[in-house]
Amino acid sequence: MNRFEYTIIRSSRKSVSINIDRKGNITVRAPHRVSIRRIEAIMDSKSDWIEKTLSNLPKADESETEKLNERELKDLTEAARKAITRRVEYYAPLVGVTYNRISIRHQHTRWGSCSKQGNLNFNCLLVLMPPEVLDSIVVHELCHRLEMNHSKAFYDHVLRVYPDYKKWHKWLNEHGRKYLDMI
Repeated sequence: MNRFEYTIIRSSRKSVSINIDRKGNITVRAPHRVSIRRIEAIMDSKSDWIEKTLSNLPKADESETEKLNERELKDLTEAARKAITRRVEYYAPLVGVTYNRISIRHQHTRWGSCSKQGNLNFNCLLVLMPPEVLDSIVVHELCHRLEMNHSKAFYDHVLRVYPDYKKWHKWLNEHGRKYLDMI
């Protein structure tokens, strides 16, 4: 039985997602057709992850991460555009795909995304992290050009090109929040 309080937001999306903000508020986004019973089952299946995420949140007395100002964010975005474009150009042939446009954004929840049209979006904060993290996200998004899902086949492509992906994905899960708090 689920032991977490959460808010459900229903929409015309295709899957259920769970988001935990920096204050520990849990939001479940779900398609209109998914029952409360199914949402409860998903919450139960993710309870270890939820507990771990909640325990890793900064305590109220810990110092806040310093926010980037407008100028720093603009400079960071420009530096990210150059660095990320180079890494996409390097990895695209290794993955065996083409892409359309590269956009650099400063998002609060996402590190990257790939549209069906081949447009790649990346968070500018990636350039502040170890370069292996940036590479893992670039490869992840490029592999979506082969598989627009997170299936075993998708991860087989990712690991073929970037065997250390799991290590750096774990690093990002453990340390990424402090970067997101900068914007």
